[in-house]
Amino acid sequence: YQYVLAFYFAIEEINKDSQLLPNVTLGFHVYNAIASDHFALWSTLHWLCGTDISLPNYNCQTHRKFAAVIAGTSAAFSAETGTILELYKFPQVTYGPFDPILSDKYQYPSVYQMAPTDSTLVHAMVSLLLHFGWIWVTIFVSDDVKGEHFLGDLKAEMLKKGICVALTEKLPATKIMYASSDITFMSKIRASSANVHILYGEVGSLITVDIAAEFFLTTGKVWIMTAKWDIVVYETNHMLHSFHGSFSFSPHKGEIPGFRHFLQTIKPSQYPEDFYFSKLWLTFFDCSLPGSQCGRIGVCPPNTSLEFMPGNIDLMTLSDSSYFIYNAVYALAHVLHKMLLQKAELGSSEDAEPPGLFPWQLHPHLKKVEFTNSAGYSIFLDEERQHVAQYDIQNTLNFPGGLSVLVKVGEFFFKRSHGQSLVINEDLIEWPIGFTETPPQSVCSQSCGPGFSKIPQEGRPVCCFTCIFCPERHISNQTDAEQCTQCPKHEYTNRNRDRCLPKILDFLSFEDPLGMALTQIALSFSVITAVILAIFVKHRDTAIVKANNRTLSYTLLISLLLCFLCSLLFIGRPNTATCILQQMTFGLVFTVAVSSVLAKTITVVLAFKVTGRRMRHLLVSGAPNYIIPICTLIQLTLCGFWMGTNPPYIDTDVHSEHGHIIIVCNKGSLTAFYCVLGYLGSLDLLSFTVAFLARNLPETFNEAKFLTFSMLVFCSVWVTFLPVYHSSKGKVMVAMEVFSILASSAGLLGCIFLPKCYIILIRSENNTFTGLKSRKNVRGNRYSKNINCL
Repeated sequence: YQYVLAFYFAIEEINKDSQLLPNVTLGFHVYNAIASDHFALWSTLHWLCGTDISLPNYNCQTHRKFAAVIAGTSAAFSAETGTILELYKFPQVTYGPFDPILSDKYQYPSVYQMAPTDSTLVHAMVSLLLHFGWIWVTIFVSDDVKGEHFLGDLKAEMLKKGICVALTEKLPATKIMYASSDITFMSKIRASSANVHILYGEVGSLITVDIAAEFFLTTGKVWIMTAKWDIVVYETNHMLHSFHGSFSFSPHKGEIPGFRHFLQTIKPSQYPEDFYFSKLWLTFFDCSLPGSQCGRIGVCPPNTSLEFMPGNIDLMTLSDSSYFIYNAVYALAHVLHKMLLQKAELGSSEDAEPPGLFPWQLHPHLKKVEFTNSAGYSIFLDEERQHVAQYDIQNTLNFPGGLSVLVKVGEFFFKRSHGQSLVINEDLIEWPIGFTETPPQSVCSQSCGPGFSKIPQEGRPVCCFTCIFCPERHISNQTDAEQCTQCPKHEYTNRNRDRCLPKILDFLSFEDPLGMALTQIALSFSVITAVILAIFVKHRDTAIVKANNRTLSYTLLISLLLCFLCSLLFIGRPNTATCILQQMTFGLVFTVAVSSVLAKTITVVLAFKVTGRRMRHLLVSGAPNYIIPICTLIQLTLCGFWMGTNPPYIDTDVHSEHGHIIIVCNKGSLTAFYCVLGYLGSLDLLSFTVAFLARNLPETFNEAKFLTFSMLVFCSVWVTFLPVYHSSKGKVMVAMEVFSILASSAGLLGCIFLPKCYIILIRSENNTFTGLKSRKNVRGNRYSKNINCL
């Protein structure tokens, strides 16, 4: 009924205004707009004819001067009446919600909508969803053209913003009270996995939701709807109403000055023709007006006012439709004022009757009308000029006794040239019952935190996904990452896989426990080798030193000393010089050592196996010693070719150890490296073969067994080295090479020289020519004759 009161207020204001329509009084007829096609048609024809009997194309009222019609609680009603009114070119200004169908000027050229276009309503709703992170929603729309249009626009905008629809339900326009569809409807609400529901539709379809919500209480759902009083004032007498805490979008409107005071002071006696007003007074205040013949019903006290209506009926708050009715009356008044001025300027005399106005003459002016209402807002009816849209976001609060309050909690502003903005005051929001956290969540899948990426679930919307932990060397530093990003080579991932950390430069250093241990071992063996060399030099004239070829022994000991020391080149921070020296020194020094063993082995064989003056001359002249420079020269050639083509260089290993960059020496040419190792292996195999053939020679002066065992140890170390070397990475690979050098060198040192040192230092009585001859297993004079040749 507030619509009628807003209409009365606007008429009275205009009739009292000396500037707008001076000397002209606006009159009106009020008709009840029942939502019935038959009744709407009958009311329209009754108004056009002026009689109870409908006589199309006849006007039985000679004194009336109707100019326009203000109607349209719904688009369907406006369309029904507009079709008939168009026959007589009567302008119809609607105050209901905006409907794109009525904007079709070809079909409805005489219909004008006061409500601004709601094309930006979908942007406002989507902005609210994004503000609270609601990406999983259910949509309820009316089953009509307007609902389809809104649903299409909303889904398109939601798709752009990554919001998914859990369920879409269309509400029928017709309603049978308390039908089984109520249960079906509420079961779909409760079955929906979304916590946020969007509601949009005409009054007729919203009645379905309203009645169902009254008798089937649902909690734990946030409703977002357009501001329609039909859906928010029909409340139940308890606090936990289904729409408690819902959000509604209302076109921004100003407060009309004086309207609240008008509602507080208006009485039914001021409008005796309006019997609905008196009925309203009697129904809600249970009293009658002074002078009425109502029998036992008492007279209303003087202070009776609409302000004291029951809590579930709020007539003091200006609704959207009431605001549009107020502006519609003023729009027609401004048009009439302009038309009367134009006719007066054409030369009408002062004593003449007011110039006649025809309804069809209002159309050109209605299309161009623009004025500023009493609230300070610019009003116009041309939809093409609506470049700015502003919505008030209201929160519905329900209290016991059916009291409902709308609290403004935010605004949405849209301007074509400046974009859009949303302002929300979350402290004023009252959330629905049933949520354990505020603001509530409405998602299909919980967000994937940093360190995870989301994988879409097959056959479900994009909002439904599974979170997987980022793989090794990949991170994600944001929520709901589509994919993990790989860290640069010089960085590594932290434990949570949400950040790349700079890797630490590392190498097999002398301070490292492993490097320190290898260094101590290398130095220890170097000292032992030096001590053994000193012992041999000191006892150089003894029988066992002479018998084992002093020159070859000195050469072998010096080469072994260098072998132990060359392992230190592999420890410490690599540089270009050390990378080259590592391989060169290793190849040459070990070649000298192995070729020395080969020379010693050949010397033993020649001493016991070969007879003849010439062979003894070669043996005495030291011909086997030439094996060492020859073998070394071949190895030097291989190393020279290696260094000349693809020498070793500094490289980094970023994958072996987590969080570390290992600085290593790259071999350069692996082929050359394996050629060097292969050449050493061939010398070792040759030495082993020769020594093995000499294993059964007499033990006196014979070290063939020791040489055989030393070569066996040497071969075992380097055969084991190859697979282990290839399976290791980083510092371990370097340490493995150092260990192989130390182990093979120690094997040669221990197997060949420790038994001799034992004789020299502990069994010195055997370190004489006579002592050696008296040892057991002397096998004949033929072998004894060659003793002096050694």
